[in-house]
Amino acid sequence: MILGGDIGGTKSNLAAFERSGKRLRKIYGRQFPSREVGSFEEMLRAFLADLGSRARCEAACFGVAGPVIGRSVHPTNLSWPVDADVAGEILGTSRVGLLNDMGATFAGIDALEPEELVSLQKGSPAPGAAQSLIAAGTGLGESFRVPVPGGYQVVPSEGGHSDFAPRTEEEIEFLRFLRKTQTWVDVESVVSGRGFLLLHRFLGPSVDHPDFHDDTEDPAAEITRRALDGACSICAQAVDLWVSLYGAEAGNLALKTLSLGGVFVAGGIAAKILPKFTSGRFVEAFLQKAALARLLEAIPITVVLNPETPLVGAAATAAALLDSA
Repeated sequence: MILGGDIGGTKSNLAAFERSGKRLRKIYGRQFPSREVGSFEEMLRAFLADLGSRARCEAACFGVAGPVIGRSVHPTNLSWPVDADVAGEILGTSRVGLLNDMGATFAGIDALEPEELVSLQKGSPAPGAAQSLIAAGTGLGESFRVPVPGGYQVVPSEGGHSDFAPRTEEEIEFLRFLRKTQTWVDVESVVSGRGFLLLHRFLGPSVDHPDFHDDTEDPAAEITRRALDGACSICAQAVDLWVSLYGAEAGNLALKTLSLGGVFVAGGIAAKILPKFTSGRFVEAFLQKAALARLLEAIPITVVLNPETPLVGAAATAAALLDSA
């Protein structure tokens, strides 16, 4: 058995895989609410208990939303760490790897089928050029990879915690709105799930919805649903502005890394509100970089649809650990 994991701030997915030729076949998976679990070790033991007699693990890898330092990582939005050596003791194998969640997503993208990807801009990719990845969900992940002999080297990043940079008068007013309650505003505060409610309150302070006051519900889900079905004009405005801010930040990332090989948009949100991305608003904001707009027009932009991409990438990396032994 090969074990893959995708450890995020809201939910964590663990899955067991078996080899089927050159591909990995998922035999069991379970999702855990991350903040309701006492520790990573508790989660791992619960998963192994589910597997029972099938729990013999040959190799494992976990993609984690946080910076990997040595053999451990402390997830940015969780109170407990993930340690590869501790996981190895529980699993009974020394072949345990850790990846930043963006590294796991990159590894998973390479294993996806064409129908699991949607092109927003075809572009004209430069051979052997860097590629970047941006993924909004509970937080905002950013990373890029550069070509090396035999493949790519992923460069980790915490770019989601860089400063939020407003571009228009409306966005400047939004920043002033945020500064009333936040001493410092990073781009993740806006381009993530929690950004929808902030934008809604800014655009329509007198407009309210039931889920805004229910701790068991996610306001972002209600806002995006009402935006897509046309039930609330403020929700639609909030989602439209959110998509523009996302596109602008993706363009920033592409310029900083010169990702002439392409930009991938992953995370759980884009696929759920795909019509808002294919409308052209995301690409329009991506391209608004004055003299460098023509350079950005050549960069392919692709939305990743498979929500289990980081999990697939972690499992593929675990399989590679086994092959290299």
